[in-house]
Amino acid sequence: MTDKTNLDTSFFGHPGGLQTLFFTEMWERMSYYGMRALLVLFMTASLQEEGLAFTVATATAIYGLYTGAVYFMGLPGGWMADRLIGGQNAVWYGGIIIMMGHIVLAIPSTQTFFIGLILVVLGTGLLKPNIGAMVGMLYSDEDKRRDSGYTLYYMGINIGSVIGYIVCGYLATNMGYHYAFGAAAVGMAIGLIQYKITRPKLAGAADGPTVHLSPKNARMSWMIIYGFLVGLALLTYAVTTGAIIIDAVALAKYVAIFFTLVFLAYYTAIFFFGNLDGNEKKRLGALFLVCIASICFWAGFEQAGSSLNLFGRDYTDRMLGNFEIPPAWFQSANSFFIIILSPFFAALWINLGKRMMDPSYGFKCAIGLIIMATGFIVMFFAAQIAASGLKVAPYWLVMTYFLHTVGELCLSPVALSAVSKLSPKRFAGQMMGVFVLTYSIGNVVAGLLAGNFDPSRLDEMPGLYMQISLFSIAIGIVILLLSMKTRFWEKLPPSDLAKAE
Repeated sequence: MTDKTNLDTSFFGHPGGLQTLFFTEMWERMSYYGMRALLVLFMTASLQEEGLAFTVATATAIYGLYTGAVYFMGLPGGWMADRLIGGQNAVWYGGIIIMMGHIVLAIPSTQTFFIGLILVVLGTGLLKPNIGAMVGMLYSDEDKRRDSGYTLYYMGINIGSVIGYIVCGYLATNMGYHYAFGAAAVGMAIGLIQYKITRPKLAGAADGPTVHLSPKNARMSWMIIYGFLVGLALLTYAVTTGAIIIDAVALAKYVAIFFTLVFLAYYTAIFFFGNLDGNEKKRLGALFLVCIASICFWAGFEQAGSSLNLFGRDYTDRMLGNFEIPPAWFQSANSFFIIILSPFFAALWINLGKRMMDPSYGFKCAIGLIIMATGFIVMFFAAQIAASGLKVAPYWLVMTYFLHTVGELCLSPVALSAVSKLSPKRFAGQMMGVFVLTYSIGNVVAGLLAGNFDPSRLDEMPGLYMQISLFSIAIGIVILLLSMKTRFWEKLPPSDLAKAE
């Protein structure tokens, strides 16, 4: 398979399998981001507007739980692919479950809303981690096209998100939310059809489990999975029928604590009981700073789908002549800016490296966090205008998303690179799973923060945005100072006790 892959240049100079994964991920992201952009808007819309009439606190808490769970379920999703069904099957079945979730969301019934969300979470947990891993499997270790292949793949993600924001955002405004959710289902269906047709191009990449369990352990694993699904179904039924009442805000707080404890416990276990040498422990210490920066970054960045989304709907002047800009379209600014700016940042890091001025991982992540925080300074001034009773010009939100995107490009790809480089090689996969928990924690915290934006207390809004900004800047400065020390730890060889002192 590897030899054939090395000779295959059928997709813009890359293996044909990249075409399969590129378009599958593009359409999956179209469905995911298209629906995600509408989630808080739909939940807070009145019953007359076909919404659920939830309070802002409840809606944003559910949003945080949903986005946090999507990342968290990637851990068992990756495990299932590696040990039970293989990556290719995980992507296929995950896509089907996602499509079913969007179909359920398209049904105009409040009783089925949470069922649809749960299906999307379960399906994304199967698809998302495995499709990304399969990209790397298309290349041999010596193939120099790997990095550019991931860049092309990342472009597909952003193209898909732009399509999702524009199509679903337009349909929600002009035809209703359930038509938009239906469009997300159609997008995922297109992705599945092309995946099925072009799947042979993947050859042997993740066509089966990488770790084969014994028949006994496999049966036990499936029993646990079935048991979990049955329990989840019973709980969902109890909630939808009113037999169990769940406070979404309280649940989000407990889930944030749970995710944080799991993250700390796993990190501590590897650090103290992973039989690491001195260098590896110091490298993990440097990586811990990156993880803290990641949690704080996503807690702020993910306001895009919650508080900033509501700000775009309720307090922004969206009239462009006779055309009303759909609120979801503002979120597409992030994807547009990523597509435009990514080549410049890739060139920036390369040129700094050539000049022996390559900043440390901790430094880059701290700068990314601080730049993201400045976006909320922009929102502080925008919120003051809104609090005075005036509609805010769209460029305030666009500028905020621009700063958030610059921060993302400083932190997100750098953090992933840090995990792959600084993790002990024998724990590389597990550490990537632990790092994904920073996304989960950040997303749940983002939902809780957004719940503080009470529409009846507009006078408090500027102060809340400033609090997020000042807290993030303070954490960024602390990480920046600590990185002056940990930058030396990042350069330690993985296993050389003599140089660790």
